[in-house]
Amino acid sequence: MSDDTKHDLVSESITVPHDVDTVEFRPTRPPIVYSSPKAFAASVVARWKSLWTPRFTFALIAGQVVSFCITATSVTTQELNTNHGWVLPTTQTWFLYFSLFAVYTPYTIYQYGFKGWAKMIIRDGWRYFILAASDVEGNFLVVKAYTYTDLLSCLLLDAWATPSCMFFCWLYMRTRYHWTQILGVLICVAGLGLLVTSDLLTDKNYPALNKGEGDAFMIAGATLYGFSNATEEYFVRRRPFYEVVGQLGMWGMLINGIQAASLEHHDMTLAPWNGMTIGLLVAYTAAMFTLYTIAPLLYRAASSPFYNMSLLTSDFYSLIFGLILFHYSPYWLYFPSFALVIVGLVVYFWHATPEEQGKLDPRRPAYVRKSRNQEEQQV
Repeated sequence: MSDDTKHDLVSESITVPHDVDTVEFRPTRPPIVYSSPKAFAASVVARWKSLWTPRFTFALIAGQVVSFCITATSVTTQELNTNHGWVLPTTQTWFLYFSLFAVYTPYTIYQYGFKGWAKMIIRDGWRYFILAASDVEGNFLVVKAYTYTDLLSCLLLDAWATPSCMFFCWLYMRTRYHWTQILGVLICVAGLGLLVTSDLLTDKNYPALNKGEGDAFMIAGATLYGFSNATEEYFVRRRPFYEVVGQLGMWGMLINGIQAASLEHHDMTLAPWNGMTIGLLVAYTAAMFTLYTIAPLLYRAASSPFYNMSLLTSDFYSLIFGLILFHYSPYWLYFPSFALVIVGLVVYFWHATPEEQGKLDPRRPAYVRKSRNQEEQQV
């Protein structure tokens, strides 16, 4: 690994376990031995122990943190919409992109210099524009889908983001998926199926206004989610974390702002802007900021499909919020649903390792390194 790469990894404001930045190290799982029952049991135990590296443990915990964050955003959004009459979904997301821009872009300029940052905008800005556009429109289409179709269709179709993400990862990085990884995905989807069953049994569904149109919105939104997640993973494996997130925030802020001004300019004047709504907006933005900060680190530590699978536990955390805030009565299927998703996440790396999911070598663009070297020589 080059000295410049090490500098970029060390200089980032958020760190990950030490072995996350290792490029050359490619651990393999101990083989399963079938020669005798005793040898088989011993090999399974050895395989189980090999899973729990700092990198995988970080990925598993980080996945649940982002799942909790997505639940917190759902709760604050529901509170804004239902109890306070503040229904501006595009405007609401604008604060997220602005916060990402405000935090990570100045740090990028500090690292690259203003000229280096400007060169990055000119040469690579179009790539980040595509990333931000897919992220903004994916969020927009999924919100629209919930307006038209029923809850169960949204839950099932939203699972499409995982295979979509796997396809784009294969397209970008030629990731080879072992059959145990496919099995892990299926186990996670089975956990989602238990959740859907519990909602059917407890009559939590609501009627669809236009099921066909809503389902189409959800499929398109989930596909864009898969595309944007895989694209961001491709970028953060090759560029510094702060550059990618800062650019996502800058272009997302511009695209989202134009869209909000076009679609919600009249509703902005009618929406209540009091202390409670502002507090809920701050809570929503903080949860989303945390999610968008941890997600790229999770892409590096594991993969973007692993991130999408981790989000399938979010409905279990919704139950926790419901128990605390609204005194819901838990249905027993929620608990095996959560357990199945966790089992699927473990099975996903039962044979494959996080290191096999893609090359990890983030470094500054060559033209930025060259400019900085010239400036140092002049000094």
